[in-house]
Amino acid sequence: MVAYTAETEDLRVTVQPAWVPAQTDALAGTFVFVYRIRLENGSTGDVQVLRRSWRIVHADGRVETVEGVGVVGEQPVLPPGGSYVYTSFVVLSTFTGTMEGFYTMQRESGERFRVAIPRFPLAAMAN
Repeated sequence: MVAYTAETEDLRVTVQPAWVPAQTDALAGTFVFVYRIRLENGSTGDVQVLRRSWRIVHADGRVETVEGVGVVGEQPVLPPGGSYVYTSFVVLSTFTGTMEGFYTMQRESGERFRVAIPRFPLAAMAN
């Protein structure tokens, strides 16, 4: 799997997407992709994931925005040098598309900031 990485303020986000052929129904326009995300805290203090925001672009130009609390039902705290890994999925109506976004994070001091999620391609029959 190809990995896509972005760094923001000593925090690294790495994404590995993959097409799921067993869950895809091309005739119905349902293309399923999974993505594995690794968040790494290279800073000197704890940081917590508060929210996520996604921009999902289908090949036909349709754009979806998805926002929510935490990731996969959690708001993990990453200690200095720590990491958090999770897997999620997205369903496109086209063979290809892209995703990108950001996490809203919070430092121990209460300061909130955004961490970029790199843009990554989604392509059926690509893995």
